[in-house]
Amino acid sequence: MGKYFGTDGFRGEANVTLSADHAYKVGRFLGWYYGELKKRSGDKTAPKIVIGKDTRKSSYMFEYTLVSGLTASGADAYLMHVTTTPSVAYITRVDGFDCGIMISASHNPYYDNGIKLINSSGEKMNEETTSLIEDYIDGKLNVFGQDYPRLPYAVRENIGKTVDFFSGRNRYIGYLISLGMYSFRDMKVGLDCANGSSWNIAKSVFEALGATVYVINAEPNGININENAGSTHIEGLQKLVKEKKLDIGFAYDGDADRCLCVDEKGNVVNGDQILYLYGIYMKERGKLLTNTIVTTVMSNFGLYKALEAAGIDYAKTPVGDKYVHDYMVTNGSRLGGEQSGHIIFSKYATTGDGILTSLKVMEAVLARKTTLSELVKPMKIYPQVLLNLKVTDKEKAQNDKDVLDAVKAVEQKLGDGGRILYRASGTEPLVRIMVEAEKEKLCNKYASEVSDVLKSKGYLIK
Repeated sequence: MGKYFGTDGFRGEANVTLSADHAYKVGRFLGWYYGELKKRSGDKTAPKIVIGKDTRKSSYMFEYTLVSGLTASGADAYLMHVTTTPSVAYITRVDGFDCGIMISASHNPYYDNGIKLINSSGEKMNEETTSLIEDYIDGKLNVFGQDYPRLPYAVRENIGKTVDFFSGRNRYIGYLISLGMYSFRDMKVGLDCANGSSWNIAKSVFEALGATVYVINAEPNGININENAGSTHIEGLQKLVKEKKLDIGFAYDGDADRCLCVDEKGNVVNGDQILYLYGIYMKERGKLLTNTIVTTVMSNFGLYKALEAAGIDYAKTPVGDKYVHDYMVTNGSRLGGEQSGHIIFSKYATTGDGILTSLKVMEAVLARKTTLSELVKPMKIYPQVLLNLKVTDKEKAQNDKDVLDAVKAVEQKLGDGGRILYRASGTEPLVRIMVEAEKEKLCNKYASEVSDVLKSKGYLIK
């Protein structure tokens, strides 16, 4: 991770740790840098950069300041307006943009925001480029063999322009609809749009495929994104599914790159269970290339046990869909993801895509002519406790010897009957303690032993 860019872009509280000035400088660099790359390859056309945003009030501020920086450096900015992260990735890739920008802090509260950068292949921007952006922000940029204390402005006919690119979002919706293998007729589906990016997309897709759709949290006002809604607060969707007797429900996060499900009984189906049910479905049809599902170290023991029983191999990566995707590209895997609901179907997308995930779950349910609860029934979930603790300094807390000794002590007590993971968040000022054991009581006990040491060392923020 860099100084400003973490595992999921440049994220922070709007105008506190991520300011309008930061956004302007990101735009200035990207517009200039891609223009230079074009010039050096003999291409005299202006760089084309596409921008999407979520429903946070601050997203408008960051959109305008990014555009100012881009156009001042000679790039043309194409605005998709309120849309999802995977839609920006899709359009960047298929329409030949030099790069894409998504303004979102995903599942974070409304007062946070972020700048996610996407390369021309629709993948997350490489660290070499984000490091150059950080150097420019800090006034120490050296690239193309020379120092750049300032970047030149575009002048006269070389100043960039903005283009209303609402049509890009509509073409993405059309792409999703085209992936529907079965009619959703006679299916009653609940959608929780988290008052975020999916609010005016998901319903259109499901209705076009024939479903009877019930939607909650699709009235964004700039400050209610993720507020008691979406994949991080799925209780509302559970209630909707049970009260309306729906067949299935799907909950997205703020930028709709995550999806969690609710089965017909009102039970939550998480990302690990989605990987299991769809992995089985792919294997049955001979579509699971390399016979491997890519997971992260946070996946549940129960997933691995169920995959072993089904004769499916698995790989483990560090936490972050970026690492999952990198492994999939390198090894030719078709399915991977995280327990949180970032699921990557590499044949169809380069990023996690919540709406695509829900369509694929629907496909498995309809193809097998059964219910979601039956598809995940063979997988036993091991008790798991996850503590997300806000700390004064996550790097120091992550490397503190006394805390690490406490983690090792828990590892010894668990033996082969469970595991503990301790790490700093890549996107928030948090450390995370995850414990899995045969009984929830043990999980709580061992997690508390580590958190008590953090508290005694003065790291925890109340």
